[in-house]
Amino acid sequence: MLGYIKNLLIGNEPAKSDEEEIIYDDSKRVQIATCALFLEVANSDDDFSVEEEEFINKTMKEEFELDDKLVNELIELSHEHTENSVSLYEFTEIINQYFTNAQKFDVVKNLWRLVFADGNLDSYEEYFIRKISRNLHLEHSDMIAAKLEVKEEL
Repeated sequence: MLGYIKNLLIGNEPAKSDEEEIIYDDSKRVQIATCALFLEVANSDDDFSVEEEEFINKTMKEEFELDDKLVNELIELSHEHTENSVSLYEFTEIINQYFTNAQKFDVVKNLWRLVFADGNLDSYEEYFIRKISRNLHLEHSDMIAAKLEVKEEL
């Protein structure tokens, strides 16, 4: 299954399996890219906390109606991507293709919720959110507004 997700993200056709062939539509690609961004931010401080993992599971299930199996596979894939220093661009490019600015703003808000989930804002996490916001073509003021809205929620 991880091979299918990797090929999907880099734009290759998924390899055929003897058991089944999985075809991903555009909405699934967006779900995978969004989850990967969450996972990259959570891993950015080398402390993927239980609270962060629970937040990702909950958010992906609620926002995209993903099942436990796919969310768990995405977490495993993220660890592999982190070890191989994969660029965030491949994920943000997919989101840029399909999301409006309002939807991208919501992604950034969820990223802030994620980093505050464990009660600790690390400078690496903030750096990754800043980088993701730029890659999503959002203004710096939008990133700050998202942060302030989330802080007010908490």
